[in-house]
Amino acid sequence: MPKTWVERETCIACGACSAACPEVYGEDEDGFAFVKLPGGREGFVEIPEEYVADARDAFEGCPSESVKWQED
Repeated sequence: MPKTWVERETCIACGACSAACPEVYGEDEDGFAFVKLPGGREGFVEIPEEYVADARDAFEGCPSESVKWQED
């Protein structure tokens, strides 16, 4: 099962990930992205199967490559 994480230090707060997959990615009060799933602010978390396709779109569409992807 794929896992994801957001590297906040390189995030440019464009909102592309949360637009592509709002069930997995959110934005804080300053617009910077984070993973909304439990544990998502600490590191890689498993993506529920029903969101994998949209989360992959978010990963591939991130202009700053801040959305990270890991396959087991």
